[in-house]
Amino acid sequence: MTGLALVAVLCLNGCGEQHATDSTAGAATSSPRSSASGASGASPYVEPGAGDGAPHYNENNGYRRPGDMSPASARDAAKEADRIRPVLKRLWEQKKWDPATVRAALVPLGYEEGRTGAKGEPLDGTLTVRAMFSRYTDGHEVTPEGALVGLRVHDDACVTAFVQKSNYGVTTNGPYLETGCFEPPYGH
Repeated sequence: MTGLALVAVLCLNGCGEQHATDSTAGAATSSPRSSASGASGASPYVEPGAGDGAPHYNENNGYRRPGDMSPASARDAAKEADRIRPVLKRLWEQKKWDPATVRAALVPLGYEEGRTGAKGEPLDGTLTVRAMFSRYTDGHEVTPEGALVGLRVHDDACVTAFVQKSNYGVTTNGPYLETGCFEPPYGH
């Protein structure tokens, strides 16, 4: 019986303590936490505005946050959004959402189509109309029907829109660090 009692004591000796893993062998372990403290087990490194509370959420997703717009730029962007919205509504009702048709409908509003250089750098123009972002579905890349619209109103203001089979939408936002007026897709 003493052998069994010794095994039980050794097994129960470490209950409630955190132990070092192989990668941290030799490192000090933390003291046991009281289960009565009401701790939820959430990360102690949660940043303000960190979505689901994952550590480093803000820095890992910073590329998906638009820049700030000044109040004057926000007003100008809202005016342009109000000009674009009825055009996209009409195209959607006509079931016309390919990029070429959308571009042709917006250029008469006075927007200059944006051009890029050989390395993708913007040259001039304020309007960009492109295909929807592709996504991985059923084992292969799929590009849905539709068009994305980006209008650079000011250096700090954009109108971003889309039209597709199911719906259309128009919003205003500051530019994204890496993708200008367009919200970047997930995965970096």
